[in-house]
Amino acid sequence: DWRDLTHSYRGLEKLGIKVIHDTATAIDSAKKTVKLKAGKVLDYDRLVVAPGISLKFDAIQDYDVKAAEIMPHAWKGGDQLITLRKKLERMDDGGTVVISVPALPYRCPPGPYERACLIANYLKAKKPKSKLVVLDAKMTFTKQAVFQEAIDKYYKDIVTLHLTNDIDDYTVTRVDPRTGEVMTKAGLTVKAAVANIIPPQTAGTIAIESGLADGNWCPVKPENFASTKAESIYVLGDSAAAADMPKSAFSANSQGNAVAADIINDLDRKPREPGRYRNTCWSLVAPDDGVKIGGDYAPGEIAGGKHGLLVSGAFVSKPGEAAAERKAVYDEAFTWYPTLIGQIFNKDVRAGAGSEAGSGSGSGAGNAK
Repeated sequence: DWRDLTHSYRGLEKLGIKVIHDTATAIDSAKKTVKLKAGKVLDYDRLVVAPGISLKFDAIQDYDVKAAEIMPHAWKGGDQLITLRKKLERMDDGGTVVISVPALPYRCPPGPYERACLIANYLKAKKPKSKLVVLDAKMTFTKQAVFQEAIDKYYKDIVTLHLTNDIDDYTVTRVDPRTGEVMTKAGLTVKAAVANIIPPQTAGTIAIESGLADGNWCPVKPENFASTKAESIYVLGDSAAAADMPKSAFSANSQGNAVAADIINDLDRKPREPGRYRNTCWSLVAPDDGVKIGGDYAPGEIAGGKHGLLVSGAFVSKPGEAAAERKAVYDEAFTWYPTLIGQIFNKDVRAGAGSEAGSGSGSGAGNAK
């Protein structure tokens, strides 16, 4: 239910944090100000930005904001998620669902494949004559072995996965919202009853317009995620160019903790220890069957003598794991979400329980910054 994904900021206000429900429209790093949509200008001593992603609509011919109302991306939360769900519910049994997946980097690398499993599970139960086609701009993807195992085990007659290879490029290049057709670079055309078009992405627009980006993403210092483009600004979450550290809610939360510690030590004139970061991404592939990937990250010397984030203690689920192990991972995901939300919004959130939704609520762990 939508209420399970929406959370108010009242818990933060109880801590004495001032919350302003408005949109930041411009950052002036020279004057150290942030302009809000309503016209107010805020001064800052330190600024932390987590503007998430913007979508590159111009990467796919005829796909724009208007087309997204017909072929939702559902990759930024909000109404788009509801639109996709309603389209799936209203689709006739026997219709084809298409998911297009861009090349890396993008928000939540395993997300499209978890979504494919979740939708396939729904089709299997409610619309068994329907099919799902995945058009992927990549040759390989994260947790591929266990996702493919899940498709073969649960959804073999439902899901067709088209990965780009040396002969065929399944990058989606054009769509026709009127007919539902989705076309690839290789020349394949699929007519979708429901099309979930996930376009290539960049750092949030405000980050790019404020000069915090170098190309599509925002370069940061690995020891504290301070911007390399502007003084006294930190960039965390999906907008940050964090090398191999994936763009995930777990990553963003881990980065946020390190940024907070760095700011406190900086203001108190105490030694600033290099940040230590962690990520875990859980994916649900079927009821009581979950898989995960993760690792620890720390500043260090990477290839070419450059300074970046080194990964250690990496782990990933493997094909053939026992049902009890997969059930434990599945349960972990439903424990992690309320724990994360409780920390971010200072509230008690029970797994699977609805929570209050109000004006200015944050939607989804993927958008919680």
